[in-house]
Amino acid sequence: MDVIRKEALWINNRFNPHWVRARLPVMQQFQQRQPSAFSTPRGLGHAGRLVRMEQLWQEFFSDPSQWWDNRLTKKRPKHPDFKHKRTLEVLWVDGWMNPSWVKEKMASMTLSHIQSGDGLRSRVPDCFCNGDKLSKLCKEGRLKEALHMLELMVQQTTKPPIPAYVCLLKGCSRRKALAEGKQVHALIVQSVLDSNIFLANTLVHMYSKCGSVLHAHKVFSNMPQHNVYSWTAIISAYADSGEVEEAINLFHQMQETGLAPDKVLFVVVLKACARLATLEQGKQLHSEIIKRGFQSDVVVGNTLVNMYAKCGCTEDARELFDNMSERDVVSWNAMIAGYAQNGLGKEALALFEQMKQEGVHPDNVTFVLLLKACANLAALEQGKQLHSEIMKRGFQSDVVVGSTLVDMYAKCGCTEDARELFDNMSERDVVSWNAMIAGYAQNGLAQEALALFEQMKQEGVHPDNATFVLLLKACANLAALEQGKQLHSEIIERGFQSDVLVGSTLVGMYAKCGWTEDAREFFDNMSERDVVSWTAMIAGYAQNGLAQEALTLFEQMQREGTKPNEVTYISVLSACAHSGLVDQGRYVFDSMCKNHGVTPTQEHYACMVDLLGRAGCLADAEHFINKMPIQPNSVVWMTLLGAARNHGHVEIGRRAFDGVVKLEPKNAAPYVLLSNIYAAAGRKDELATMSLPSCFSKLFQLAS
Repeated sequence: MDVIRKEALWINNRFNPHWVRARLPVMQQFQQRQPSAFSTPRGLGHAGRLVRMEQLWQEFFSDPSQWWDNRLTKKRPKHPDFKHKRTLEVLWVDGWMNPSWVKEKMASMTLSHIQSGDGLRSRVPDCFCNGDKLSKLCKEGRLKEALHMLELMVQQTTKPPIPAYVCLLKGCSRRKALAEGKQVHALIVQSVLDSNIFLANTLVHMYSKCGSVLHAHKVFSNMPQHNVYSWTAIISAYADSGEVEEAINLFHQMQETGLAPDKVLFVVVLKACARLATLEQGKQLHSEIIKRGFQSDVVVGNTLVNMYAKCGCTEDARELFDNMSERDVVSWNAMIAGYAQNGLGKEALALFEQMKQEGVHPDNVTFVLLLKACANLAALEQGKQLHSEIMKRGFQSDVVVGSTLVDMYAKCGCTEDARELFDNMSERDVVSWNAMIAGYAQNGLAQEALALFEQMKQEGVHPDNATFVLLLKACANLAALEQGKQLHSEIIERGFQSDVLVGSTLVGMYAKCGWTEDAREFFDNMSERDVVSWTAMIAGYAQNGLAQEALTLFEQMQREGTKPNEVTYISVLSACAHSGLVDQGRYVFDSMCKNHGVTPTQEHYACMVDLLGRAGCLADAEHFINKMPIQPNSVVWMTLLGAARNHGHVEIGRRAFDGVVKLEPKNAAPYVLLSNIYAAAGRKDELATMSLPSCFSKLFQLAS
C-alpha cells in the first residue's frame, strides 16, 4: 500500500498483469539489499512511515515551488493539499503522521515568499480567482481561504482588485476577525492602495466592528482626504465603543470642515446624545435635521423619539411621534420604550392598545418592552393578558420573549408560575436561567436560586457575569458566607474575577456577611475599580457601624479621582446617621450639592432627617423638611415621625403624622406610631380622639 497516495495493490488480484508474479521475488531481494528512500521497509513499519513523512516535509519547505498547492481547488478533505510536480507524492497539512513542527513552519510562510517566486505555486487558474468565489468564501466564514485567494489574486493580476479587498474586509467585519483584517490591511499597504478613500473608509469600519478604535483612528488620521462616509465611520467607531463624548466632538470637527452630514450620520449622533442624555445637543441636531429636510425620514424620526425619551422628555417624544408622517413598528416600539424607561408603564400599555386599533402588528420587541413595563408596575393581570396575546401571535417560542415572561411573573411575586413557564420553554439560554435565578433572589428564595444554579451547571449551561452577580446578591441577603466563598472560587475558576461588576458584588457580599476585612482585602486587590466598587465598600462599612472607616474611604475615593454618585452619598449619610456624626453628615450633604453637582433625591433628604432625628435635633429636622425645594414624600415624614416616637416629642410627632396621612391615608403605620407617642406621654384623651379610618378602627378597638 502506498501510504502517501493511499492507493492499494493485491498480489492475487485477477486484474494484475501476467508478469507481476515473476517480478515480485526479484523486488523483494532488491529491498532486502538496499531500502529505497521512497519505500517503506518491511522491518521499519510505522516508524519508517514517520521518517519518510518527515523527509517529504523537509523537501517541501526546502523548495515549495516544486509542489502544487491544491488547498483552494480540492473538493473533499481526503484530497491532498500539496502534490509534487515530478514524483506526484502528496501531503496533507492536517495529516496525522505529520511532524509536530509542520504547522508552525506553515504559519511562518508569508506572502513575500510567494511574490518572490520561492513560495507555493497554486494550480488555481486566473479565472478561478474571481470576486464571486471570494464573496462566497467570505459569506461562508472561510476567511483564511478567502485571504489566501486574495494573495493569489494580488500575485496573478497586474491591476489590484479593489472590490476583492472590500469583500474580504466586510467579511472580517461580520465575523469580528481582527487578525485577518490586519492581514488584509497589510496587503492594501503593500499594493500602495492605502490612499484609496473607499478602501480607507472600509478599513475604518472594519476596525470599528472588530472593537479596535485605536487602529480605526490611525487609518482615519492617515487618510489624505475625508468625505461624509469617512466621518460617519470614525464617529460610529467611537460611539459603539462607549466613547460617546469623543464621537460628538468629532461631529463638531466635521461641521467645521464645511461637510454636510447626511441622515445616516444624524442617526449615529442622535443615538450618542441619547446615551449621554444631552438634551440641548439633541435639540440642536433636531433643528438642523428640519433645516436639511430629513424630518420626514422614518428612521431619523424614530431616533429622535428615542433621543427625547432617553433624555426624560416623554411629552416632546410623544408630540414628535404623533406628528410623524410615516410610522412603522419601530416607531411604536421607540415610544413604548420611552414610556417604560421613564416609569410610565400605564401609558406604554395604553399606547399598545392604540397600536392594535391602528392595525400595526406588534413584533417580539414590542412584547418584551410591554412585559418589562408590567414587571415594573407589578401589573400581573395586564401581564397575563399579554401572555395570552403572545400565545395567539406565536411568539411563545421566542427565547427573549420567554425569558421576559419569566421575569415578569417573578417580579409580580408569582415564582411558581415563572418556574412552570421556565421549565416548559422549548429553548433556554443563559438569559433565561438568569431571569429565573433573579426571580428567586428578588422574592427572598435564595436557596432555590442556588439550587437552580447547580441544575444550570448540570445541564451544561455556562454562567456569565450576570449569573454570578445575582447569586452573590442572594448569598448576601442570606448572609450565606460559605456559599459565597464557593461562588468566589468558581468565579476565579471561570475567569470572572477581573470583571468590575462581579468584583464589586463580591465586596458587597463579604461586607453584608460581616467580613469587612476580607471585603477590604479583595477591594484593595481589584485590578479595576469604578464608582460602584467604592460605593459597595463604603456601604459595607456603613452597614457594620464603621462610620469613620466609611468617611476615610470616601475621602480616598475623591483623592483618586473617582466621582461619587447618588448612591455613594446615601451610604455615607447613612454611616453618619448611625454613628451620630451630625457635623460630618451636614458637610457631606452640602458638598454633594455645591461641589459635585449631585441633585439630592427624596432618599438623600430622608437620610438627613434620620441623621438629625437620631441625634435628637428634631426641630432642626422639621425645619430641614420645611425648607426642602421639592415636596417631601411619605418616607421623609415617616422618618421624622419615627424620630419623634423615639424621643417622645408629641407636637412634632403630630405634625409629621399629618404629613404622612395626607399622602398615604390608608397606611396603618403612622397611626401605630402616633398612638405609641400618645401612650408614652400619658395622653389618653388625644389617643381616644384619634380619627381612624374605618379599615383600622376595629383593629385599634381590639388592641385597646
